[in-house]
Amino acid sequence: MPWNEIFLLGRRKSKHPTDPASAGTVEQHALQDTRAAIEELSQAVRNNPESVEIYLALGNLYRSQGEIERAIHIRNSLIARPGLDPVLKARSQFELGRDFRRGGMLDRSRRAFEEASAVLGRTEEIELELARLAMDSGEFELAAEHYGRMGRAMPQAHFLSRQAGEHFRLGEISLGEKFLKQALTVFPASPEAWLASVVQAALSGDIDKLKSCLQNACANIPAPQRFLLLEGLLEALSAARVDNGGGSGAKALPQARISEMVQASVQVLAGFPPDTLLCYYCARLFLFEADLENAKHWLEKVLVLNADFWLARLELVSLVLTDQDLTHFLRDQMTYFISHARKSKRFVCQSCGFRWDKTFFVCPRCRSWHSILFRQEFS
Repeated sequence: MPWNEIFLLGRRKSKHPTDPASAGTVEQHALQDTRAAIEELSQAVRNNPESVEIYLALGNLYRSQGEIERAIHIRNSLIARPGLDPVLKARSQFELGRDFRRGGMLDRSRRAFEEASAVLGRTEEIELELARLAMDSGEFELAAEHYGRMGRAMPQAHFLSRQAGEHFRLGEISLGEKFLKQALTVFPASPEAWLASVVQAALSGDIDKLKSCLQNACANIPAPQRFLLLEGLLEALSAARVDNGGGSGAKALPQARISEMVQASVQVLAGFPPDTLLCYYCARLFLFEADLENAKHWLEKVLVLNADFWLARLELVSLVLTDQDLTHFLRDQMTYFISHARKSKRFVCQSCGFRWDKTFFVCPRCRSWHSILFRQEFS
């Protein structure tokens, strides 16, 4: 049996139910299955100590259990074995590199991958592990280089954008813009790169640049992902109200300039075909400015496009509460429910269903790229 088939042995013994209430039981069963697979493989090793594939699979199972020292011991015993085939030795070095990375030993991990690549070549597996190492070390430009060698434009642009963000944070504006230009050359629809461009324009208070960036960003990014830009824009405008003193190159902007940027942003968004999320964020921008009449107007547009858009209904209820003659008790209850409903997780991964209250470019659960969606309907 191939070692990768053996590695999956413990995971095929039961199908995991999807009921969240049984999550603890599922996790316990998975742990029991993995321990059972380890016991079976350990017995197989005793019966056939020359089987390198079984050793590799056993090491992988130990790593999956967090028993890094035992996994490393298995790899080192294989690497030291006299007469071991160079390819199998290199494969052991590769797995050793993954063990070291899991254990937080990044320098040793990188050396192990480099030794493996001397025999196996720069395979996609090795490039991917080196990219992850670079990411863990904060070496975003290097991570982008590794993804570039694999021909993966989306993550390459992501890390070029993160490198740009580092330069903006240090006040190195020209270098930041250089990396953003590279990111958009690699992947013109990169929401990360356009987001960084829009945020930098907002923080600098450059209205013409903000309009240009926002126009081009909305034209290039798929409509379901535009909200990523607008969430970032609202955060940037909020940051521009007060001096954050963090060396990001941002300074406090006059309230009049912020109001002009809000008006300019809505003007750009209104120029696109009617879209539920664009209308919703126009309302959010006016709410940011405490312009309640315009906010209500845009929220009503949202409900014409999608009557089930729960956040728009929530904001409308909040706006009309002040006009209603309610008892003190009922007003307190409504305020309570509205404040808690606003905390509902608005973003969801379309690949695995993971929900979060923050935006993300890589799903924290399934690691899918750009799988985020805005939850327009409440469930």
